[in-house]
Amino acid sequence: MLTAAEYSDQHGRLLPEPSQIEQAAAPRVLTILSAVLEKLVARNDRLADGLTVTPQLSGKSLNAFHGVRAPSISIPKYLERIYKYTNCSPSCLVVGFVYIDRLSHKHPDSLVVSLNVHRLLVTCVMVASKMMDDVHYNNAFYARVGGVSNAELNKLELELLFLLDFGVTVSSRVFESYCSHLEKEMLVNGNGTDQKIERGLMSNSIDDVTEISVEITEDTCSPPSTTGVTGLI
Repeated sequence: MLTAAEYSDQHGRLLPEPSQIEQAAAPRVLTILSAVLEKLVARNDRLADGLTVTPQLSGKSLNAFHGVRAPSISIPKYLERIYKYTNCSPSCLVVGFVYIDRLSHKHPDSLVVSLNVHRLLVTCVMVASKMMDDVHYNNAFYARVGGVSNAELNKLELELLFLLDFGVTVSSRVFESYCSHLEKEMLVNGNGTDQKIERGLMSNSIDDVTEISVEITEDTCSPPSTTGVTGLI
């Protein structure tokens, strides 16, 4: 169990216990982005299974993000977890997807698959929050939420920046085009309903978030009462 002193942000302010976090309505971008990424990963996993036939797809650019095995937590639950505990703005999720798409175009021989998508997500959303949000948590907090060590997330952040050639700026025009793309994907391949992504940026307060342990399963996004930080992904 974390002590009261451990429930504090980088400014030393005490944070509420996990049970005190109010359950806000999830933004539509979570549902849309989860569906698009699940489809992408499922397709790429099938391609990866045939790498012996198509060795040109066996690039190593994203190897730093690879885990030994695919995490048990699903993409929707993982995205929900990141959004819930970091209180990042919905725009950060879209910008994080922009970074993943840029990686795919810059390094087409490397696939976003079930072995690397979780680490890519937490790293990309963290970097996006630094670019988009006036107030955001530091790497150590994102590491606890994402289920990796602080040292590993620091390395992944640098890896991402160099893979993108430090191209992390997203213009309003590009942002809008990705929102439209995600909405069309959901309309065509989803349930046929026209869902719109929240465009506005939110000025978030870090007082509404709690630091948590990362021993979680796919069944719940509530953190357990364990000590230490162990690998979620």
